[in-house]
Amino acid sequence: MDSLNGILAFVQVAETRSFSDAARQLGVSSSAVGKSVARMEQRLAVRLFHRSTRSVTLTAEGALFLERCRRILAEIAAAELELADSRAAPRGKLRISLPLVSGLLMPVLTDFMHQYPDIELDVDFSDRMVDIVEEGFDAVVRTGEPADSRLVSRRLGGFQLVLVASPDYLSRRGVPEKPADLLNHACLQHKFPSTGRFERWPLLGEALPELSATMICNTTEALLPVAQAGLGIACLPDFMVKAALQRGELQKVLEEFVEHQGAFRVIWPSSKYLAPKLRVFIDFLGERLFPVSGQ
Repeated sequence: MDSLNGILAFVQVAETRSFSDAARQLGVSSSAVGKSVARMEQRLAVRLFHRSTRSVTLTAEGALFLERCRRILAEIAAAELELADSRAAPRGKLRISLPLVSGLLMPVLTDFMHQYPDIELDVDFSDRMVDIVEEGFDAVVRTGEPADSRLVSRRLGGFQLVLVASPDYLSRRGVPEKPADLLNHACLQHKFPSTGRFERWPLLGEALPELSATMICNTTEALLPVAQAGLGIACLPDFMVKAALQRGELQKVLEEFVEHQGAFRVIWPSSKYLAPKLRVFIDFLGERLFPVSGQ
């Protein structure tokens, strides 16, 4: 039992980077937390934290141990849930990371909150590549397949990138007939915040020189109203521009030169048991996010 208490104290300090904050969350004194971690370090014969008057950071050994401890606590929580009343409503905090496409995801999230009021969502909107296990996320939604063997995923639905511009813009600047024509157009470009690189436009044929950048933004959603305002051509996912295309506010260009297939997946740490709150979240996304495209 002392080992388990030490693991709880260690994980809380690692996540808060503070002995006093960890103690407050555990409902004990700072000295009790410090002694618990010290006993664990003595038992393991390693130093888990670098301590100073200004900061608390993990050592390399501490970072490795943290990953294992999180798995242990997750298995204990899963075991407790298995023994709990299976008819009980899903509840508790669900920590998730979602891409910066709130127009697609927020209607589904609000419906989820209405249906499961006892689940508290802790949402991180970001396009960066997160370490799901290390950062303690229950689930993330991203494009592409996970390469980490510690993770499992479920396909939510597919999408395509398309090039769009407003009819007003095209009447003033002309309709591009081949990819090279883009060099004479105002291009609205998306830059990945994690790398600082522009998202490549999926155009067939020879590679183009660097396109102009009338606007650069780290989220594609912000480019949509700019394109609708007639200020340039944007490369956006089809689900984002569907309504604007139907209303005639935008039109596709260079369709025959664009080739792209993408898919969103929900990804979570591999475990023998899924907590009810996570299971219903995964199922809800699968049923509601792309209901037409299916799995």
